[in-house]
Amino acid sequence: MNAEPSIQSKLLDLAAVDAELTRIEHRRKVLPEEQEVRGLEAERTARKDEAVKVEISIDDLDRDTRKLEGEIDAVRKREDRDRGLLTGGSVGAKQLSELQHELTSLERRRKVLEDELIDVMEQREAASAAHDHAGANLDKAQDDLVDAERRRDDAVADLDVAQQRCESDRAALTGLFPAELLAVYDKQRLANGVGAALLQARRCGACRIELDRGEISRIGQTAPNVVVRCPECSAIMVRTKHSGL
Repeated sequence: MNAEPSIQSKLLDLAAVDAELTRIEHRRKVLPEEQEVRGLEAERTARKDEAVKVEISIDDLDRDTRKLEGEIDAVRKREDRDRGLLTGGSVGAKQLSELQHELTSLERRRKVLEDELIDVMEQREAASAAHDHAGANLDKAQDDLVDAERRRDDAVADLDVAQQRCESDRAALTGLFPAELLAVYDKQRLANGVGAALLQARRCGACRIELDRGEISRIGQTAPNVVVRCPECSAIMVRTKHSGL
């Protein structure tokens, strides 16, 4: 295959653009800003779970509080009824003794329930503080995520701009090459990542392998318009005065 040396040298410009496109594609896959967003999304989910867990605990404590308050109220009403009977003077000696015994039992029961209520209320207070803390953590995680998403979007936008520029440059360059040469270049690029590279100091710029003297001698005797390919990686080697020929 033949191509003018000036056209072959333009392959280096095309290879540089394609290398930049490859770097852009790789950066999209390993974008640090995207990794940060994913980490903060996981943290926000964890903080939200913590807040929900505390809310469930508060609901349980509130239910326990209502239950205890209802039981205490029922015991107090029973105490008031018994005291009314005791002071009314309408009961006999045997029922009087039973009422006094029941009042004692009711007082003990009420104190137990009141102690339980105090304990639940203390737990409710602690849970309320934990809920406030969990809410603050969730708000911070959400704010951090919003900031990270903004940085991610800015980084993606920068990559989009760079990619559009490279694609425009590539479109302008590809029109310079014969179809056959461009086809060989693209096939090699898709196969090994590099379609063309500079032959410099007897070394292929694509695979970085130094060619032996015999191969260098053969290439040196090849007409400048002949397209030369690396015997190791098959990339098109562009020859210049720095090629060591």
